Amino acid sequence: MTIGTTKGGSRAGAGRPRRGTGANAGRPHAALALPGVLFFLFFAAVPMVLAFCLSFTEWNGLGNPRPAGLANWRKLFDDDRLTQSLTVTVLLTVVSWAFQTVVSILLGVWAAGRQRNRAILSAIFFVPFLLSSTAISLLFYALLDPNFGIIHGDTLGSTNGAFLAIVFVGGWQFIPFHTLIYQGGARQIPEVLYQAAAIDGAGRYRRFFSITLPQLRNTATTSGVLMVVGSLTYFETVLILTQGGPGTDTAILPYLMYEAGFKSYDFGYASAIASFLVVAATALSLLLVRLSGFGTMRSTREGM
Repeated sequence: MTIGTTKGGSRAGAGRPRRGTGANAGRPHAALALPGVLFFLFFAAVPMVLAFCLSFTEWNGLGNPRPAGLANWRKLFDDDRLTQSLTVTVLLTVVSWAFQTVVSILLGVWAAGRQRNRAILSAIFFVPFLLSSTAISLLFYALLDPNFGIIHGDTLGSTNGAFLAIVFVGGWQFIPFHTLIYQGGARQIPEVLYQAAAIDGAGRYRRFFSITLPQLRNTATTSGVLMVVGSLTYFETVLILTQGGPGTDTAILPYLMYEAGFKSYDFGYASAIASFLVVAATALSLLLVRLSGFGTMRSTREGM
């Protein structure tokens, strides 16, 4: 009996190509990414390119856009409101990032533990993220109403009150999402590190600052980029709660873009503001990644 000549023998399958080898090895993975790439192109890349092209035109929303050269960009950098809106936007981004990061880390580390009723409370904490920004803004607008709200005084009528209200409402909605990110990161920290620290006599706070926070640095960078981009694109909250007021004290760049496009019907100028906002958000995100050293970080589990 000759080995390999029988049905199902090794020689019968000798001519079959091996999976995962050859020039076609990467094609299945590329096919899986194709829907996401197409979605990004049609709903992100193409609209951004069209908005950038529209920024060099004059258009009121009717008829065909007329070429305007650099008029909209010169108007943008000569607009006194740009400096104020940019200042408010940056301040809102920094304060929102600090507020959401601190609370998200604390809740995320707690949710990663084994406390009693932890799963139920974590599910309750996640509920605000499931609601729309419009619904949440309307809810807090009613709660902060000076005549019928639960808080006495005109909170939204003062500069500091309106600003802090925007920060709190945005945090109330998005902190659950970032809490979930930090919860996943905290659960990836090797337990052996805490056991070794406990043997050395390290207390709870020492373990948190010496082990937990350093191990969450990659997670903090990812969460921080999402927070920065999200804070730069606040719109519904500002529109419903303050409408850029009192005066123009909370008129961030997206709201300035809304006024130019849908109040003044100057869509060319609004497109210039939108393009400037995209460039600013991208630059800040890349700067955050570069300063954090995210691109050169190694796995926190390396060597375990």
